Amino acid sequence: MTNTKPKVAIIDYGAGNVRSLGNMLTFLGVPYLITDDKDIIKSSDRIIFPGQGHFAQAISKLKSKDMVSFIQDIVVDGKTFLGICLGLQVLFEKSEEAPGVEGLSIFKGDVKKFQTGKTPQIGWNKINTTKNNSYLEDDYFYFVNSYYVCPENKDVISSNANYHINFCASVECKNITAMQFHPEKSSKAGIKFFKNWLY
Repeated sequence: MTNTKPKVAIIDYGAGNVRSLGNMLTFLGVPYLITDDKDIIKSSDRIIFPGQGHFAQAISKLKSKDMVSFIQDIVVDGKTFLGICLGLQVLFEKSEEAPGVEGLSIFKGDVKKFQTGKTPQIGWNKINTTKNNSYLEDDYFYFVNSYYVCPENKDVISSNANYHINFCASVECKNITAMQFHPEKSSKAGIKFFKNWLY
């Protein structure tokens, strides 16, 4: 780990609970800004797309801020990117939560709803990492989700979990890391992840 602290931009698109995320970065001593300023986001070292809420609402908010193609472009350009919860789901093409609404389509695949068990899944669940993983460890993380992603390319999956069925808990591809769980609410396991991802 270096002593150089990265500059982090948390994308402010009018949705998503960022308080816990801000608290985590503050705890780690990492400077960050919650912003929708595209120049600031472009100049940051790392970008976090937080998510909480409805798939259609998130896409609508992004469109209203003219950020759909902007996010697609900065991801393609190689900016280090982290998507959390809904921030994972919107990276895919579509969701059962919002039929007819097109996602960012950075990954091929869709988002499905759990058909068994109480939804949303709320609480701690263990992830099992795959070989395609740079930052996570097999551990318990905090989930709040009724939906899960189904990548067309299974090679991007970096961890799986089980909630009545096995499902994709996180993905990793080049500069993109995204997860269904909330590392910022996951205590020591979350701290380990952020240290790995930030440095």
